[in-house]
Amino acid sequence: MTRAVHAKVSGRVQGVFFRAGAQREAQRLGLAGWVKNTPEGGVEVHAEGEWPALKRFLDWLRVGPPNAHVKNVEWEAGEATGAFTEFSVRA
Repeated sequence: MTRAVHAKVSGRVQGVFFRAGAQREAQRLGLAGWVKNTPEGGVEVHAEGEWPALKRFLDWLRVGPPNAHVKNVEWEAGEATGAFTEFSVRA
C-alpha cells in the first residue's frame, strides 16, 4: 500500500545541497514527491511510496548530506495522492 509522508526539516539545511541529496535518496528508494526550501530557512518534503522506503527516507532526513546539521524533523504520515511520478526539487 502506498503511503505519504510530509516533513519539515530545520537546522543548517539550506546551502548544503540538502534538496539535491534528498532527491537522490528518494529516487534511490523509489519514492515520488518533492522537496523545497522554506522562507524560514528550513526544508519541506512530501514523499510517497511504500512504508519501508519512507521510513528509510525519514532516517536520511534526520541526518542529511555531509555539510548539513539537522536540528529537527517534524513529520506526519497520510495516504498517498498518486499525483507524482517522480521526485523533484521545487524552487
